Amino acid sequence: MKSLRILAGITAGLIASTAFISSALAFQESPALTELVEAGELPPVEERLPVNPTVIEAVEVGEYGGTWQRAFNGPGDRWGATKLMEERVLKWAPDENGTAQLVPGFIESYSVSEDATEYTFTLLEGLKWSDGHPVTTEDVQFWYEDVFLNKDILPSIDPTFAPGGVPMEIEIVDDRTFTVKFAAPYVYFLQILAKDSTGDPSLDRPSFLFPKHYLSQFNNHYASDEELAQAAADFNVEKWTDLWGSRGAATAWWFNPDLPVITAWKIETPPPADIVTMVRNPYYYAVDQEGNQLPYIDRIEHRLFQDPETLNLMVAQGQIDMQARHIQSANYTFFRENEERGDYHIDAGLSANVWSLVPNLNTEDAVLGELFADAAFREALSFSIDRELINELAFSGLAEPRAASPISGSPYFREELEEHWVEYDPDYANELLDGIGLTERDSAGFRLRPDGERLVLVVEANDVSHSDTLELLADNLSDVGIELLPRIIDRTQWDANRENNSFQVQWMPFDRLTYVPADPRRMMGSDSYANQYFLWYETDGASGIEPPADHPIRQIFAAWDRASQASTIEDADMAVNELIGNFVMGGYVVGVVGEEPVINIVANDFHNHREGLAEDDIFRGIGFSQPQQFWMEQN
Repeated sequence: MKSLRILAGITAGLIASTAFISSALAFQESPALTELVEAGELPPVEERLPVNPTVIEAVEVGEYGGTWQRAFNGPGDRWGATKLMEERVLKWAPDENGTAQLVPGFIESYSVSEDATEYTFTLLEGLKWSDGHPVTTEDVQFWYEDVFLNKDILPSIDPTFAPGGVPMEIEIVDDRTFTVKFAAPYVYFLQILAKDSTGDPSLDRPSFLFPKHYLSQFNNHYASDEELAQAAADFNVEKWTDLWGSRGAATAWWFNPDLPVITAWKIETPPPADIVTMVRNPYYYAVDQEGNQLPYIDRIEHRLFQDPETLNLMVAQGQIDMQARHIQSANYTFFRENEERGDYHIDAGLSANVWSLVPNLNTEDAVLGELFADAAFREALSFSIDRELINELAFSGLAEPRAASPISGSPYFREELEEHWVEYDPDYANELLDGIGLTERDSAGFRLRPDGERLVLVVEANDVSHSDTLELLADNLSDVGIELLPRIIDRTQWDANRENNSFQVQWMPFDRLTYVPADPRRMMGSDSYANQYFLWYETDGASGIEPPADHPIRQIFAAWDRASQASTIEDADMAVNELIGNFVMGGYVVGVVGEEPVINIVANDFHNHREGLAEDDIFRGIGFSQPQQFWMEQN
């Protein structure tokens, strides 16, 4: 990340267009699709592609075919596969230097009004869903009126799409063009779209689009109560609203092979199968620089693994073609030693994550909640951690001790934030804990809480590979009289515990630390240290827990309110920097180590993966590398 420059903002009045391959040129396709065309099962490639397809510049023009072998650790590992293929109206992509830039996706053009209150998008002419049905603004209108504004599906609107509490509006101009309107200037909107599209209630979340011809049958604006009840029964869920969402039986591509998509691949065999398979979308809208319809790779197979040792063995035996997810830097030496045996090499990227302890300010344990709310207690936790030791023993010395703050290379990076509370000083930590009244100890030397119980922190992680790190953290905290109990749980449960407010502390790769305003919600507490406070903010008090009137998190919320309505990028960035400063200096999340290399296992016959790219959730992880243009040698 140290060499990465990140787009600083947009220019009012900006107009952009996609790169096009002229429809006068011949298009090429996968031989597997040619066979279907010749058999009369598919229309010709010229009829499946848009009139002027989007061009994705491949590192080198590749070969068609092959099955990409990956690994996954269960149904809850849906985001790993999703990031291979998400689509947006605008997407983050690397230029020739690896610098992040915004490029158009499935649109012909877009424009921004001078005051940044209106954004107009024009869909590609001839764009189609994976079942061949045309994509039009009828799908946009369905998403907006029947989903986005449907409180049965979305009880509240995410604040990133309602700056100042006023939801965005959509005006349909014609069958390909629509305009998004805001009540006030919104200078960050394009970057937000590129990160999170238009959010819930989907999984791959194509911006503004839902396939009306398919999903209307599961929508209460179109289907009767009886029809919805039958649909819920058919999908084996309790109620029709369970059909919607990132885990929804109908709207999550990961679970529903019948869902039309605009992504490069679509699900063929969904979980809970031990081998989950994806197959190319014959109507995918993009081509390479020579007019070859993408993707190059025919299929992707995700093989289930149960523990890190099994995955490591798969790598060593050459069973992984390309993967970074779940590949731990602690095993770097092992991976290097087995490169020749496994016929692969390592491409290093740079992670934007900071591995962190995340205390829950809204925990149902009232005593712990009072402690977590005390800045001195959070400071004591931070000073009790020997980050250098953890880096050496658990991260092979490849990361760096740091706070949970914007990483180097980010326009919001500040050295004093990176170094906030990262010194190892257990004596000082003990003084802080004594100073807040935690002076009594039990016979084992652990401190007692104000209610007389042992001071125990249950720390949840979602992968057994983190066990060694948690043991080191437990040793550190025991030195200051705090017992840490590690709890390894499934990713699905780990996520649900944040949603349901049923965790004390989680071990988390705190992310979104490159271009912060593309998704400020983590720092605002969402799915993090104060999810219930954020829910109160998001719903304007209708849900969640109201923070005390003098709680500092209100300053964080207020800073985003100013940033999301500022008329200039300079004023907006000033407010974002205030938000970041309040979050980091408050120590709400206890960063441990970050900026570690991303270890990409890449088979020697697998091509077009670029080394040295940043990996951040804002850039959609591996999606930043444009997997549509990956290819495999065919014998």
